[in-house]
Amino acid sequence: MSWLGFGGVFAAFFLTHSIPVRPAVKSRLTAWLGPRAFTIGYSLLSLAMLALLIWAAGRAPSVSLWPQMMWQRHLAHLGMLAVCLILAASLARPNPFSFGGARNDRFDPAHPGILRIMRHPVLVALALWAGVHLVVNGDLAHVILFGVLGSFAVLGRKVIDRRKQRVLGPDRWQALLDATQAAPLFSAPQSWAGAGLRLLAGLAAFVALLALHPIVIGVAAL
Repeated sequence: MSWLGFGGVFAAFFLTHSIPVRPAVKSRLTAWLGPRAFTIGYSLLSLAMLALLIWAAGRAPSVSLWPQMMWQRHLAHLGMLAVCLILAASLARPNPFSFGGARNDRFDPAHPGILRIMRHPVLVALALWAGVHLVVNGDLAHVILFGVLGSFAVLGRKVIDRRKQRVLGPDRWQALLDATQAAPLFSAPQSWAGAGLRLLAGLAAFVALLALHPIVIGVAAL
């Protein structure tokens, strides 16, 4: 694949991520599909475009910037374990501060869970995923890929904060944030069984990623 083709896939990736969540477009799609179907559809589209982008980076012209060392792989393993645990702790949970979220009207700032530590756990997971893969992949195409996606995740937090302040109103958003930050940093989960299931789901996802990496990406993770 040429650099032009790689750039075209990158442009398509950002268009499919940005257009559906614009307030006017999202409101129409949500009214047509329903909130749950929109979230599932947008998530599947995002994953498909991410897979296409990774595929394109692997076929772009090879320009090596630094070699791969064993410690980089170990760092990637630890980082991806953290990514899986963060996603397992946050997905399908109420989150009025970020995109997505489930049953946001039921959010209890006195028991915010992982939101006490991070408002945008999915973006944190994306930034961490990009960061550890940037370290372990020293060719130009992947440096561009993971560098841009990591920056996108970091800068996206401010964009979503502004968007949510407009949706909720600045006073309501700030009140929720203050109440969330007033909760204990670490507290017992509301459901130990639910917390255990999420932990097991995160570990299972990590094992699945290790097993599927050579099949889906074409490179062994171990």
